[in-house]
Amino acid sequence: MIFADDTVAAMAAAVELVNSAEPPDTLTEIAQLDEFFVKHGYTGVHARTRAELAAVRAQRAPLRRLLTADRDDAVGLVNAILAEHRAAPRLVRHDDLDYHIHAVPPEAPLDVRMAVETAMAMIDLIRADELSRLAICADESCAGIVLDLSRNRSRRYCSTACTNRNAVAAYRARRMIS
Repeated sequence: MIFADDTVAAMAAAVELVNSAEPPDTLTEIAQLDEFFVKHGYTGVHARTRAELAAVRAQRAPLRRLLTADRDDAVGLVNAILAEHRAAPRLVRHDDLDYHIHAVPPEAPLDVRMAVETAMAMIDLIRADELSRLAICADESCAGIVLDLSRNRSRRYCSTACTNRNAVAAYRARRMIS
């Protein structure tokens, strides 16, 4: 299943935002939010204040609920987010990007834009019945979210660190057996 570029980008940003709450917390400073904003290609208002940082950090738990919900619950959560923020989807083209969907104005607070963009991306996953693309990290000591957009659906870990930790553990276990 191939998703639109804006869906992939919004899901990647949402997963990284949610996973930033996993120890160690990687979103505690405005500079880290600045990096996140640039990395994920956000546009529109970016206040660069402690209040904005707190509002974005507060989105992590609700977005985690959304990303881990079953299909029917996800529909309710998506509809609630869109209604709460009075989302009005429209096609836009800006910078070097071709037409894609924005559902709130660029002057909406960053945390609102993040929540609505995630909800809009989840619509695509729900409609395609592809929520299995989202999972909890297979590392028993991690609760991170995995976004698996691979063809063969083989991604099991949320990060390179979890992948490497488990590969080393498996290697050591094999060495002890032989």
